[in-house]
Amino acid sequence: MTDKPEFIIAPNPQDEMLSTSVSGFDHTGAKIDTRVVHERALTLYLNSQEVVTMMTIGDHPDLLAIGYLVNQNMLSKDEVITEIEFDADLEVIVVRTEVETNFEGKMKKKIRTSGCAQGTVFGDIMDSFDKIKLSKKATLKTSWLYELTKKINTVPSLYLEAGAIHGCVLCEEDRPLVYMEDVGRHNAVDKIAGWMFQNKTDASNKIFYTTGRLTSEMVIKTVMMGIPILVSRSGFTASGVELARQVGLTLIGRARGKRFIVLSGEDRINFDIDPNTVIDEDKKHNRKASK
Repeated sequence: MTDKPEFIIAPNPQDEMLSTSVSGFDHTGAKIDTRVVHERALTLYLNSQEVVTMMTIGDHPDLLAIGYLVNQNMLSKDEVITEIEFDADLEVIVVRTEVETNFEGKMKKKIRTSGCAQGTVFGDIMDSFDKIKLSKKATLKTSWLYELTKKINTVPSLYLEAGAIHGCVLCEEDRPLVYMEDVGRHNAVDKIAGWMFQNKTDASNKIFYTTGRLTSEMVIKTVMMGIPILVSRSGFTASGVELARQVGLTLIGRARGKRFIVLSGEDRINFDIDPNTVIDEDKKHNRKASK
């Protein structure tokens, strides 16, 4: 492997702004203290137009705002952002662009999806979905997949510390690069999309990992980012599989330890390692991940 960095952005479970300790009782009646995540409202404006109010843990508001607009097709990849204003007290963030954007027509075509809170995609995205071309040169070695899941599942995170949260990770080969968490899986995805937009990241050789279900929304957002491979610890929905097959997205679910299932894009996978040589996932991690 190369000497490129791992975890350019990693979770910070010790950040007191993201979670708090709450007293309670366990199943035996014993008093306990446990961590719970915060939820904060964030109202997003594009120029002078209010777009949406999201519930979020509150980190990386700039990336969340940009990523939301990109994934909703309100910002094109060549759009010039002139300013981002965030007011923590008012819980408002404003993204300003060189050219005023009129998206009222798109709002009328809004589709409500199965994401946590109110994830939305727009009808015009669906109309052009079959025109999106993902890289056919992208490859996923199973040795990379096993190494990725090991690194991601053992790094300190709110997912392991407090539960009730989703994690998404942008990866390259066997390296996790950007790990974002939030109460809604679509928020975690959007933060990564915002980071990619800001850093003009080439998506054609990337892998996207999520702790959440492989729904149509997850498939759509991964494809909108141009990422050809999507991996999850969780399972699939039929619509997610159908859309993945439609655009040739490699879709891998139930990736835990040495086990995984591929339901789309299997031609990108290089089975380069015997799974019997891979150490299975620690049961202790399974208990933590079930929170």
